[in-house]
Amino acid sequence: MIETLLEYDKDLFLFLNNLGSPTWDGFWLAYTTKWYWAPFYLLLLYLMFKKYDKKVFLIIVISAILMVAFTDQVTNLFKDGFERFRPCREESLKGLMRMVKDYCGTFGFFSGHSSNSMAVAIFTGLLLKPYYKYLVFVLLFWAALMAYSRVYIGVHYPLDIVCGMIFGALSGFMFYKLKGYLEKRFISL
Repeated sequence: MIETLLEYDKDLFLFLNNLGSPTWDGFWLAYTTKWYWAPFYLLLLYLMFKKYDKKVFLIIVISAILMVAFTDQVTNLFKDGFERFRPCREESLKGLMRMVKDYCGTFGFFSGHSSNSMAVAIFTGLLLKPYYKYLVFVLLFWAALMAYSRVYIGVHYPLDIVCGMIFGALSGFMFYKLKGYLEKRFISL
């Protein structure tokens, strides 16, 4: 059953990856580059800074840092534990897929980009929902595009990104709850 699932995953990867064209390659390479999103992250921090008092904002920042470290480290544990090669490392896919990125890591299950972006989307979306009702949907769309970019450039299978998104959503919610706990515990002192 797992072998069949993995074959379907490869087939879906090839279909989605081959939808790309050189016209869009630059866009998706830029979209998937984390550092290009620094102004976006700073904007989200600014919005939270404006809406929350300084002590709560400090708890938010600490929670966010812990969340990103958590998702990164757990993602690495899964990659090293499962040792599923990325599509770009599969000899059977050479010549069948589009490899847009110059460099490709070794193991890919599950996607760190997908888990981190979905965690940020859920965490930030829940924090800002009382003030910006529809922002969470914009953030979820942004995270979904981030996940798709990984298939587009040829470094993750769809199952890698779906599992990464699920883990990221759970992590984002968990750290949102942790922020609430820390706020009650330390702000009410």
